[in-house]
Amino acid sequence: MTMAIDRSVQTSDSAQMSVEEFEQLEASAPETVTLEFVRGELRVKPVPDGDHGEIIRWLLKRCMVQRPESYLYPEQGLIVEKYGNGRARPDGALAPEMYFAGRGEWSDPSGVLMVVEVTSTRPGKDRTEKPDGYAEAGIPVHLLVDRERQELVVRSRPEKGRYRDVHTTTGLGEELRLPDPVGIVLATEELKELMA
Repeated sequence: MTMAIDRSVQTSDSAQMSVEEFEQLEASAPETVTLEFVRGELRVKPVPDGDHGEIIRWLLKRCMVQRPESYLYPEQGLIVEKYGNGRARPDGALAPEMYFAGRGEWSDPSGVLMVVEVTSTRPGKDRTEKPDGYAEAGIPVHLLVDRERQELVVRSRPEKGRYRDVHTTTGLGEELRLPDPVGIVLATEELKELMA
């Protein structure tokens, strides 16, 4: 009998290290280095450029106006993936104000309404592996701002480790409503300059 093995997803048996080993390594890393542990693989998160920061500022402002009881926390450490085997720092995590108080370096994402990723020089992982880890953690909405493709991808309704609903903008300039429980409307016209 022959068994097919999916090598795209590392199990805890094939992970580069344990979650505990990762957390020790991350705790001793210099402040200038941001590490993540996604699908059993150690990753160095690229330093964001100016446009990346402006996109987060743009989104942060809209969240504050339309969801004043919540805050878009940048780079918040989250426990993700099935059985909590991953550690990620999304570019933004929308949660009620004070949600992360007293929670330490890596937080349970159960109160997080949305995570945001803005693509960098290596967009592949942001497009494929990270969304599944966020879905496995039960985060209701995932927003990907894909600078290379000049589009926004909204994933929602996590179920069995995948987002059931996926909506991709057909172009910048259109209005985009993020699904509940987020409920924010984004006019994407301003992003044209930042994603050119």
